[in-house]
Amino acid sequence: MTTTSSGRTRGNVVTITDVAKHAGVAASTVSYVLSGKRTISATTRARVMASIRTLGFHPHAGARSLASNKANVIALALPLRPGMHLPILMQFAMSVLTGARSVEHDVLLLTADEGAAGVRRIAGSALVDGLILMDVETHDPRVPTLLELDRPSVLIGLPASAEGLTCVDLDFSAAGAACVQHLAALGHREIALLGAPQVVYDRDTGFARRTRDGVMEAAKTAGVTAVARPCEPTYAAALEALRSVPHATGLIVHNEAAVDHVLTALRELDRRVPDDVSVVAICPDEIAERATPALTSVPIPASEVGRRAVELLMAKLDGVVVPNVTLLAPNLTVRSSTGAITH
Repeated sequence: MTTTSSGRTRGNVVTITDVAKHAGVAASTVSYVLSGKRTISATTRARVMASIRTLGFHPHAGARSLASNKANVIALALPLRPGMHLPILMQFAMSVLTGARSVEHDVLLLTADEGAAGVRRIAGSALVDGLILMDVETHDPRVPTLLELDRPSVLIGLPASAEGLTCVDLDFSAAGAACVQHLAALGHREIALLGAPQVVYDRDTGFARRTRDGVMEAAKTAGVTAVARPCEPTYAAALEALRSVPHATGLIVHNEAAVDHVLTALRELDRRVPDDVSVVAICPDEIAERATPALTSVPIPASEVGRRAVELLMAKLDGVVVPNVTLLAPNLTVRSSTGAITH
């Protein structure tokens, strides 16, 4: 084997052994850098990656020489951004972790907001077999990169266009519509959506926009008045939002962290639930059930969504053609917080 002045080999395929000799490490160390199955020091990893670049070694080709051609690791990109409710995010993360372990895969959790660059870095490192991405924006800057990668990916969320992608989520548009339809059937003619914090709408995060759109379209169809207000997860913000919709007799709360604050603020305003105002929430069942009164709600099926995401990714790794979009139908459970309008 000969090398060019740039260090690239000529005549033969570069192997892990070639990279190991160039980097001054054992071949097993190169394998661990590629597979991520053991922790390697940052200094050693940097040296190995420099040799990979210098020799023109292709990580994907190298990975194929490893047993089963798999790292058996899934990357979960869950950027911790302002306005997101950590407990519900962790429910999604745990469901992905549980689903991955059931098929003998580990999960590499990525919480830094690195955008497209982070996706490209992880996919190019050969540390993972595929990627699952959360907190999807309507015009998500990571999407063009995903379409270029040779590693499969699944989005928990729905961008403006799903062409060439694989997406799974609750049908938030239908969830918002179901809440409106329930309140309209009870005779409520003025409805207000108290939604996510403003920063979530500013990012045009898909689930928040789709819920709002579903509420407004369903209200138009039902012939009722609807307004949408962002709501920070504080008592003061909930009180301000409620004071801005004094005539609403039906409330839809799509902000898990604000639910208790909204109910407390309603008591402060002497608006009884459900006698004066009916409340529907889009939130996990445990939040709806522990509220006083118990809330009529559409649950967020984090466990099911996470499980489906892993199943779709595993199918893609096996070469199976999967749907571009999988949306789970909402299920509204009636509890004590909603009733027929009496005035």
